[in-house]
Amino acid sequence: MLQRIKQLLQSTALYRLYLRLVKRYRFWVQDRQYPAIYRRAAKQPVDENKILFFESSRPVLSNSFSVMFDRLQKNGYDLRCHYLLHTTASRREQRKRCRVFFRDLATARVLFLDEGTDLLSHIPIRPETKVVQLWHGCGAFKKFGRSTAEKQFGASGDYMDTHPFHSHYSLVTVSSPDVVWAYEEAMDYSHDSGVVQPTGISRTDVFFDEAFPARAKHAVQAAVPQSKGRKIILYAPTFRGEIMDARAPDKLDLSALCKALGDRYVLLLKQHPHVKHRPTIPVDCADFAFDVTDALSIEDLLCAADLCISDYSSLIFEYSLFERPMLFFAYDLEDYFDVRGFYYDYDALTPGPVLRTSEEVLDALEHIDTRFDVQQIRAFKERFMSACDGKATERIARFCGLTV
Repeated sequence: MLQRIKQLLQSTALYRLYLRLVKRYRFWVQDRQYPAIYRRAAKQPVDENKILFFESSRPVLSNSFSVMFDRLQKNGYDLRCHYLLHTTASRREQRKRCRVFFRDLATARVLFLDEGTDLLSHIPIRPETKVVQLWHGCGAFKKFGRSTAEKQFGASGDYMDTHPFHSHYSLVTVSSPDVVWAYEEAMDYSHDSGVVQPTGISRTDVFFDEAFPARAKHAVQAAVPQSKGRKIILYAPTFRGEIMDARAPDKLDLSALCKALGDRYVLLLKQHPHVKHRPTIPVDCADFAFDVTDALSIEDLLCAADLCISDYSSLIFEYSLFERPMLFFAYDLEDYFDVRGFYYDYDALTPGPVLRTSEEVLDALEHIDTRFDVQQIRAFKERFMSACDGKATERIARFCGLTV
């Protein structure tokens, strides 16, 4: 009954007027108030020791920042983290956090981001401040930004022109020369600008740490003791739907996989961070399938997994560094393409079999040893991850004039 009343209220002209007023006020704050706050604070000189990290939705720093943050911290920089909490905090709280952020940004030497935000779109960023987009994924898989204009997933071209999500960057870091063009298209930069550079992705440097594999294996076994003595299948799909209402795919038949493979494998599920309501694991899979979304980092899982099942997630680029088998469970490929689209032909891009049913997934898993083509993975890695060599953080810091 309450839900029905809410639906009726939301359908009224008064409610629609309220939404328009809220939207207009938000744009006024973003286009007028925030720039004024920034300009006043920017009258002070830049603090050469102050480095900012900006998180749009998470309450803690993401793993996209972790390597850079740790390296800079060891060198004594004044590191400041700002958390907008745009999916959880009230509008009042978000505005408060934004005002604090812009005052701090006005005298910062470097601002690090790992995703797009329209908050910077009308801020007159001073030339002494470098804005570096570390980005949260490698390669170039599903489309984003300007590449999705007028698509179901994207905003209108007019909105993107008025409130661009990727303005003011000094540097955008990508994983190989082959994908520069895709980021230039998505972020609306010309090639001559030189903003998008194949420096490598900072977060991938952990994979070149000789001690990391042992730490990752220990972390996985501590979280899932049942994995000891069995091979690990990582199932890490991307979300479906809109970001604010992200859904997890639930088409993989876990019970069938458990029955056929449970004595040799464990299946670890890592859902996308945007997914809030996760599918329930069947009772008969309690010793086989484990949701480790909150318990383990994606870096630990990629390092420890013997093979990976994904769909349209960019984690496949990172996983290629290990030269292990990948399967692609793309049961909704045509629908997903219509909503989002890809930068490369999906079937030509994927370095492993594209599967449409759970039965096909099971068959591929049972024959993985004889069907796996490591040369296909190596060619994929060379094409899309050639700049990721364990030294990306150093190159990015050097661009900013920082010591790590």
